[in-house]
Amino acid sequence: MMRTCTPQRAEAMLNVGYFKAQPTEYIIKYASGRVAREGQGLAFFYLKHNTQVVAVPTSSVDANLVFNEVTSNFQAVTIQGQHTYRIQSAKRAAELLNFNMDPVTHEYVSNDPDRLAQRITNVIQMETRTEIQRRSLEEVLSQFEAIAASVQARIKDRSLLEPLGAELLSVTFVAAKPTPEVAKALEADYRETLLRKADMAIYARRAAAVEEERKIKENELNTEIALEEQRRRLIDLQGENALHEAESRGKALEEEARYRARAKQLELDVYSALDPRKVLALAMSDLGQNAERIGNLTITSEILAALLNNRGTDAGTPRE
Repeated sequence: MMRTCTPQRAEAMLNVGYFKAQPTEYIIKYASGRVAREGQGLAFFYLKHNTQVVAVPTSSVDANLVFNEVTSNFQAVTIQGQHTYRIQSAKRAAELLNFNMDPVTHEYVSNDPDRLAQRITNVIQMETRTEIQRRSLEEVLSQFEAIAASVQARIKDRSLLEPLGAELLSVTFVAAKPTPEVAKALEADYRETLLRKADMAIYARRAAAVEEERKIKENELNTEIALEEQRRRLIDLQGENALHEAESRGKALEEEARYRARAKQLELDVYSALDPRKVLALAMSDLGQNAERIGNLTITSEILAALLNNRGTDAGTPRE
């Protein structure tokens, strides 16, 4: 029976290994110091004694950055952020850095792959320094996001990462911090500014309250003045009405008295043509008819003689 030879058995028998790369790795296979094969995500058998494998990652990589710079007004500021890059030219990156990988353990034999991120960070720092030195501390603290965008644009426009075989995908600054002493001073200044604004708001509110109170009192005073003016007009009108009423009443009484006097005179004129004794007789007759209303009446002979002799004014008046 013929026995099938598996890769593991071939590796044990013939000193042959098997390597399988990730899809995001660009592989360069060296055999006896020469490039035997290269490509993205290769898988192959190899001879252990004369084969080297170079694996350059082509996926995007995130790297943190922290560096200190000085602003235009000589204030230290710390920039914190992150940048994302990827290796665009694997061959060029492999020429600059050692991406040699152990095909068995899939681990790099040197620390060169980690140095690429630091080199890109150094390029970003140099361009950031140019931007920061143009601005004051206050501008840097408020414009660090705009600075990051400007740095990214400058690096792409000038192709500064092309010699490294890398491409910068994004630059993000998440914080810009001054020294603790300066931060306290800025906080104190800002705090005082806020307190002044709060005081101004309180003063404005009080002034508005005083103004409203003044308007209320002014309206009350105007209302009282209007009421007093209406009251004065009412009093004047009542006085005029009372005067007119008195004048009308006086005229009415005057007319009434005149008519009564005239009526009385007409009534007396009737008796003036009669004999006084007849008039006296009529008077005595009227007294008799109203005798029940008279309590006591005394007519002396002297009074009666005087009346008959037309001397009533000298004899006196009757007594009740």
